[in-house]
Amino acid sequence: MADLRRDAWGHGVLAVAHAVVAAGAAAVRVDHAEEVETLRLEGIEAVIDAEPDIDAALLYGLPGADGTLRTRPVMRFAGRVLSSKPLKAGDAVSYGYTHRATHDTVAALVTGGYAQGIVRALGNRAHVEIDGVQRPIVGRVAMDVCVIDLQGAAHIAPGAEATYFGGSGPAGAGLARWSAVTGLTVGELITVAGAHAERGWEA
Repeated sequence: MADLRRDAWGHGVLAVAHAVVAAGAAAVRVDHAEEVETLRLEGIEAVIDAEPDIDAALLYGLPGADGTLRTRPVMRFAGRVLSSKPLKAGDAVSYGYTHRATHDTVAALVTGGYAQGIVRALGNRAHVEIDGVQRPIVGRVAMDVCVIDLQGAAHIAPGAEATYFGGSGPAGAGLARWSAVTGLTVGELITVAGAHAERGWEA
């Protein structure tokens, strides 16, 4: 039995239910009787009161507290570079100026903020993968954007993808850092992100 509560931890209950049943799960656990009925109409056995016995960390590809991944992450949470601009040593960024550049650098404005589930505590304490490299979030996380220090990157074009966590690159286990910084569990973090971000599918 697979745990599909909290909208399959933010992944979408219907799509995940089809996937886990096709992979051999006998049933799924959901939150509400309405979901039970919907899934049964799809030919999927669903309950609201039994204990799941499929390890959710394996099912969703979640990292352990030490950042170890036993399977590939199922969710990749990403934004895009909107723009970039040079910062001189001493320049401050974002609300409250909690970060000042210690040397000349280039900063990028990237889509994704606390409205999409990037917890505000991550400002100045977490990283985003851009062009295959982990780069720090600097300053406070805003409602819909973050500022990223590109750390000497020659040029990152607008539209370039920025991965907050997941995927096959260095951000794959990023949720472990998020959990350590925020005190939230990995499950809580992906549920919030999945509920508020625009959802798409990729191979």
